[in-house]
Amino acid sequence: MERKKASDFDQELLNLFDRYVHGIISRREFLEGARKFAVGGLSAAAILESLNPKYVEAQQIAKDDERLKTESLNYSSPEGYGTIRAYLVRPANARGKLPGIVVIHENRGLTPHIGDIARRLGIAGFLALAPDGLTPVGGYPGDDDAGRELQSRLDGNKMTEDFVAAAGYLKSHPECTGKVGAVGFCIGGGYANRLAVRIPDLAAAVAFYGPPPPAADVPRIKAPLLLHYAGLDDRVNAGWPAFEAALKANNVGYSVHFYPGANHGFNNDTTPRYDEGAAKLAWQRTLDFFNQTLR
Repeated sequence: MERKKASDFDQELLNLFDRYVHGIISRREFLEGARKFAVGGLSAAAILESLNPKYVEAQQIAKDDERLKTESLNYSSPEGYGTIRAYLVRPANARGKLPGIVVIHENRGLTPHIGDIARRLGIAGFLALAPDGLTPVGGYPGDDDAGRELQSRLDGNKMTEDFVAAAGYLKSHPECTGKVGAVGFCIGGGYANRLAVRIPDLAAAVAFYGPPPPAADVPRIKAPLLLHYAGLDDRVNAGWPAFEAALKANNVGYSVHFYPGANHGFNNDTTPRYDEGAAKLAWQRTLDFFNQTLR
């Protein structure tokens, strides 16, 4: 079956789905709103299913790819939730030490897609660590709805400390050069911005459609930022003017890109909101940025 694209859906429906997956409306409210788009025998529940991720079909780098070494591990996070489970990826044929990148997930834990992102960074020659912020509540449960509900229970400040501790773990890893960056997606993009605030020697941060930190925290940012925004993402983009003003006022180095016609989540190739052109361009810019700042 051919995979659905954003253009197969009404933009109003995609906006409704965005509100649902970010906890602004309930599943029941989404289904009620989706009924008007249920035509030709298609139910609202079937529409929801078609919008949900298809992790297996979209995987780019297999878990057992011989070019990589991967492992699951625990690291200590004394200021956060204590002990956090994470997925570590590095190239199998690496010679010498590698720069590290913390990969921060969306609002549902360490999904197969985020694991795939970590493997893509491994293929690109980085030591990538993807923490599961849901570790304190049992880890990613294998279901995105359940994952979102679990993540909503957690303290965002403690989760920030868990990701800060991930950067510390990478920095001291015997296979790391000591240069560490962060990349995050959706709320993970927000956490990448927070890491730039919290870690004075963070070497780089990349945020895909992530909420900005409080303006009062921006003066603490020393790392260069690469910021990706979806052109149709009015919800997140509303925070950009104030964020930009604070960055400029504090002489923080940043690059920003808006991708016209792209929806929030455009980099996630497991869902119809994926925009191939925007995603490939944003990913190449991300790799170029990390190669420039971390090597």
